[in-house]
Amino acid sequence: MRIAMIGTRGVPARYGGFETCVEEVGRRLASAGHEVTVYCRGSASPGCTAARDGDYLGMHLVHLPAVRHKALETLSHTALSTAHSARRGPDAAFVFNAANAPLLPVLRACRVPVATHVDGLEWKRGKWGRAGRRYYRLAESLAVRWSDALIADARGIQEYYMDRFGASSEYIAYGAPVLDGVGSSRLAEYGLRAGEYHLVVARFEPENHVHLAVEGYRAGGCRFPLVVVGSAPYAGEYVARLTRLAAGDESVRFLGGVWDQELLDELYANALTYIHGHSVGGTNPSLLRAIGAGTVTLAYDVGFNREVLGQRGQYFAAPDELARLCTRTEAADPAVIAERGRALRAEAARYDWDEVAGAYETLAGRLARHSRSESRWGA
Repeated sequence: MRIAMIGTRGVPARYGGFETCVEEVGRRLASAGHEVTVYCRGSASPGCTAARDGDYLGMHLVHLPAVRHKALETLSHTALSTAHSARRGPDAAFVFNAANAPLLPVLRACRVPVATHVDGLEWKRGKWGRAGRRYYRLAESLAVRWSDALIADARGIQEYYMDRFGASSEYIAYGAPVLDGVGSSRLAEYGLRAGEYHLVVARFEPENHVHLAVEGYRAGGCRFPLVVVGSAPYAGEYVARLTRLAAGDESVRFLGGVWDQELLDELYANALTYIHGHSVGGTNPSLLRAIGAGTVTLAYDVGFNREVLGQRGQYFAAPDELARLCTRTEAADPAVIAERGRALRAEAARYDWDEVAGAYETLAGRLARHSRSESRWGA
């Protein structure tokens, strides 16, 4: 099959969950013999090398520009990508992010069957004003109307679309890489020691609660440092807020974006705790990487995180709760910490990238077999 993957920053995966999904699924589909085209943003993105078309892990990359503006970047790039893809006429297209739904008629006009990965509850993000939130709510309804299938990466997202729109969706989560045999040699570059730091990996947005992680850590009087990995475009005010919260505390270490996967894996695998504050984005690949590393995970108390961690996780909703969890973990017996890690790694087995790619392949085949005249667009 000829499969198009549209709506993300593209690959190599350097940014977030969508990009990780495209890389892991796309390369497996390509390995299975499918012709996979991934649309990438040609404008500079964090950690990316010079944009150029070509092949990567068997996928064909097409780089197209985007307007560097918070409200326009995604839509401007997807507009060019859908127009390019529609002319090529793939057998199936995967469009990521419900925000791109207004552009689905471009594919519709060329009879390209499409599945939309709707992501999380984007309209809850504080970075969007009133108009932005209204737009996202509208886009969700358009995704339901104009997609041949919807993809939800969490059961909670599935339930939301059924409750709000009466729309069924395909549940396809992300995979969790199991980080066995990861060393610790790179930690010394940052003055860190294995098992003696707390870790946050997150895009700097209020709904990821990095501020709460900093507040809770400082309130606990912890012995070990807090290492914060992350950044975000258009987040200047929030970054300033985090800087104020740290208030010159040298035990809070902001590393910025880390694009070196070997180093990032070492940071996950050797942390005493991984603090996960994400609250609106469905199943999160960073959370899955942490449990695949067997790292004790302290998670913000929402259904999406409980869906992944169940009773293996420890939960917080306020700084004082996180402070208690951090100090309690520092004081715990190492054997207890190791057992908690093994239990979490066992949970990671439920999230397998090969199975995820197989589900995408099955869905693409179903879309491709649909008669153009039987498309939901004609309903």
